[in-house]
Amino acid sequence: MAEVIVNSKKIIHNIEKINSHLEKHNLTWSLVVKILSGHKEFLDILLHHPVVKNLHSIADSRLAGLKKVKEINPEIVTMFLRPPVIDNVKNIVKYADISLNSSFRTIEALNNEAVKQDKKHRVIIMIELGELREGIIRENVMEFYQHAFNLKNIIIEGIGTNLGCMYGVQPTYDKLLQLSLFKQLIEAKFNNSIPLISGGSSITLPLVGKTSMPKNINHLRVGEAVFMGTSPFDNKRFKDLHIDAFEYLSSVIELEVKDTVPDGIITDGNVGHTSNDVLNYDKSYRAILDYGLLDVDAHELKPKDKNLRFVGTTSDMSVYDLGPVINGKKCKYKVGDKARFIPSYMAVARLMNSKFVDKVKQLE
Repeated sequence: MAEVIVNSKKIIHNIEKINSHLEKHNLTWSLVVKILSGHKEFLDILLHHPVVKNLHSIADSRLAGLKKVKEINPEIVTMFLRPPVIDNVKNIVKYADISLNSSFRTIEALNNEAVKQDKKHRVIIMIELGELREGIIRENVMEFYQHAFNLKNIIIEGIGTNLGCMYGVQPTYDKLLQLSLFKQLIEAKFNNSIPLISGGSSITLPLVGKTSMPKNINHLRVGEAVFMGTSPFDNKRFKDLHIDAFEYLSSVIELEVKDTVPDGIITDGNVGHTSNDVLNYDKSYRAILDYGLLDVDAHELKPKDKNLRFVGTTSDMSVYDLGPVINGKKCKYKVGDKARFIPSYMAVARLMNSKFVDKVKQLE
C-alpha cells in the first residue's frame, strides 16, 4: 500500500524557526494545519509543543480538523479559514473561535447562533485587494463595518486579505498599506479598535522585516512554510527551514519489458493522462505503481530517482519508464520495491486526505 512518511521533528523545527522570526518583528500568527486533514496522531504531536500552545491560533478550512483540535486541547484558539457556509453556522460557532468572513448575511447568521450558544464569536473581515477570491470590494468596506459593529455577539478581531492563492497576485507594500489605511479609517470613524491586520499567508513571509512590509501588519496565517519549508512568493526555501518533512512511497506492482509506443487504434475515450515526452528507444522496463488519479496528481510528485520517468496514470495505477533494455544490464527495481517521491504541498494535502494511503510517523 502507498504511504506518506511524515517527519514530525522537521515540522516542529520549522514551527520554532518561523515563530522566532515573526516574534522578532512583533507579528503573531496562526498555524494553518489543513494539510494534515484532521489526523489526530499528527495534530496531537504539534498541539502539545510549547511554542504551538502559545501561538495566536490554530487554523483550518475544514470543521472536522478544528473539531479534532478542540478534542485534543479545548483551550486552544481555533480559526476557520474560509467564509462559512450559512447552514454550518452552528458548528462554526461551536468549534471555531474565529472565522474569516466576507458576507454580512453570514456574519448575521453567526451572530444569531452565537446568541443561542451564549458565546462571542470573533471575525476577521476579508478585503478584496486583487486576488479575486474572497473579500469585500473596497468601496463597500466602511458600510460593511458599520453594520458588523452593531452585532452584539460578534467581535471584530481584525481586517485581512488573501493574496497568491488563486491567480498568484503577490503581496506588495502598496497592497498591504491599504489594509493599514482601512484599519485607521475604520477605527477613527466608529471609535472601535481592530486588534489584527492579517496580511496574508506564507506568501507574505519573505516581506517580514523589510521595507516592503508596512510596520503595523501584525498577523499572518502560515501553513505551507511550516510543512514544506517554502514560500509561494518565489517557491524557494525560506531561510533554513526543512523542505523534506514529507515523503511519498508507492509500491511496484508490475515490472515488465514493454514497447514504448501503444499498439492499436487510439480513441478519445481514454480516462487516463499520459506524458508528452518522446522516448528514443523502442522497448523499456515499465513499472506500474499502486497509485492513480484518485490518490494524487502525478505531476505534483517529484521522483527521487532521476531515472524514473512518468509515462501515464489512470484512476488507481500509474506507469513509469525505467529506461531502455540494454544487454547485460538488469533493472534496479523488482516487484514489491518502493519508488520514492518528494510531494508538493497540494500532493501532501490530497494524500493525507485519502483513506487509501497509509500515514507513517517518522520522529527522526
